[in-house]
Amino acid sequence: MDNIRKIPTVKEMIEQLRRGKVSLPPLSIRLLEEKPKALDAYVEASWRKNTARFAIKCKSISTPRAFRDGLNLLRSMSLPKGYRPMLIMPFFSDLQLQELDREGISGIDLCGNGVVIVPGMFSVFRNGAKNRFSSSAPIKNIYRKNSSMVGRVFLVLPRYGTVQEICSEINRRNMLINRWNRRPMSLSTVSKSLKTLEEDLIVERMDTIRLVQPDKLLEKLSENYVSPKISERVRLKVPGESGTLWELLQKQSQDLNLPLVATGTSSVTQYAVMQRGDVLSVYCPRLEMLLDRLPGSPSDRFPNLELIETGDETVYFDTRQEGNSWWASPVQVYLELMGGDKRDRETAEQVKSFILKNLQPVQK
Repeated sequence: MDNIRKIPTVKEMIEQLRRGKVSLPPLSIRLLEEKPKALDAYVEASWRKNTARFAIKCKSISTPRAFRDGLNLLRSMSLPKGYRPMLIMPFFSDLQLQELDREGISGIDLCGNGVVIVPGMFSVFRNGAKNRFSSSAPIKNIYRKNSSMVGRVFLVLPRYGTVQEICSEINRRNMLINRWNRRPMSLSTVSKSLKTLEEDLIVERMDTIRLVQPDKLLEKLSENYVSPKISERVRLKVPGESGTLWELLQKQSQDLNLPLVATGTSSVTQYAVMQRGDVLSVYCPRLEMLLDRLPGSPSDRFPNLELIETGDETVYFDTRQEGNSWWASPVQVYLELMGGDKRDRETAEQVKSFILKNLQPVQK
């Protein structure tokens, strides 16, 4: 029962109803009719001598948007006399079951969760069963790695006219495209990611494409964040203070056309009140080009510069320049802090406030 399964189509869900494979013990569910008008089926639920009939709407994906659409349809429809509304999906979360309960609409999923309430006859509420179905999203996880830049770009500019505008903005803000050898993100990747953002009710597409739940987007990005893959890490003792270090790094960055950006944890003071450590940590896609041109030597005793080699595009996305310094984006800072200790997470809340406060509309 814990094995991940392929998400069934509506036709396959109806077939499971026909074969008696959809149930919510102690209730028994029997298919009466398939595809009545705008609905998908009529069924009968029975327990002991009590029976009740339901008009069924099936949704083959378990996204917030699919749930909302199914719920809205059942709310608005005029059902035949004696029939009650019921939604069937591959999986219901606890919050969705509670909403069904409040709305007086029954629902059963294919994992063993459900709520069926018929006043005066029976009341069944079951939850806690795990989701046994793989995601139906076009991209497995759009909140992680490169595809997360589609969501991140909405936390810079929350409204766009077209998918092409979004794609152009992502590529414009990606330092590894502008100054290195990375290929631009494709329009198809942006479109697929947008579909999931819409299904999760984070982005809304009407006359424009706009961000509607920035808090939820940040939560999703944080839940799915994976630290960048590091190829090499070198600590150095280099003469000079932080400002001098940046002057040196910026000169080498320009001479070598080599992207450099401070890590999120080294960029905290740009967006929040927090004492930064003595070591400046910097991401770089190719350390060997840089090491021979820097004074000082590798040292684990009192280093003041840490160079981290990574080709992860997200850490170079939406970087912010101030004088000679290049700092990580506020979103990258937030995500790195959220993976830290209690003090880091408390500071992350300051960065979150900064992000939400500074959301600006697209300039026409």
